[in-house]
Amino acid sequence: MSGNGATVPGKYEQDIEIQIRDACLFYGKKQALHNINMDIGRHEVTAFIGPSGCGKSTLLNIFAGFIRPSSGRVLLQGEPILGIEPRCGMVFQSYALFPWKTVRGNVEFGLKMQGVSAGERRRRAEEFIALVKLSGFEDRYPGELSGGMQQRVSLARILAANPEVLLMDEPFGALDAMTRQILQEELLRIHEHSRKTTLFITHNIDEALILADRIIVMSARPGRVKAELCNTLPRPRHIDIQLSPDYGRLKSTVWSHVEHELLRQVEATVSLA
Repeated sequence: MSGNGATVPGKYEQDIEIQIRDACLFYGKKQALHNINMDIGRHEVTAFIGPSGCGKSTLLNIFAGFIRPSSGRVLLQGEPILGIEPRCGMVFQSYALFPWKTVRGNVEFGLKMQGVSAGERRRRAEEFIALVKLSGFEDRYPGELSGGMQQRVSLARILAANPEVLLMDEPFGALDAMTRQILQEELLRIHEHSRKTTLFITHNIDEALILADRIIVMSARPGRVKAELCNTLPRPRHIDIQLSPDYGRLKSTVWSHVEHELLRQVEATVSLA
């Protein structure tokens, strides 16, 4: 939900994971985000899409508590996010693995920082390594794994720490098309298992349509909410849904919003040249 920030009382309010109200962000005199208002539903997968530099990653960093908005407020389960938020786990495009640690060691790392006992760390690491289908690779090092496998390790590490919200900043952007498609299907399967609230940044409309319950299109800078689209494609969802007429219609709608903002961005760049 966006707009004036009003919230429906009762059960709906209880089902909201994250709220952001009237949020603006400035870097010096340059405005990165303008008047952002939205609710993120619990267990929902929300995709953010828009032109490069429109503030998508900035918004994710605000939800993680890495940065604070210049004005406005951000709430997680009704409580203000005032610093780095341990209830949110971030998955980056770069795998951010420790090269000197094995798969098991990387997955256990966050649990060790939480003070989890060695036996419980090993049990949970093995559970989530199995969940991302890497059983048998526990003692391998990142340098011995493909890019797709390394990203699975990153995802297992975050899931093992059991955050309430997954923040994913183009996690498949560096992968080849076939590996990306496989991991999209894996993320669908994992979400069905974990039901984690997930915020997902992508430049790929197909990826947004396959993964998300809702798609938020951001405007060219300063970033605003250009459009919010409910993804009515049925779940469980598979890659072959791209062949359906409903998929084609929804993709055309998303593209029309994105194209408008891309053209605005190009016009602004030309005018400054």
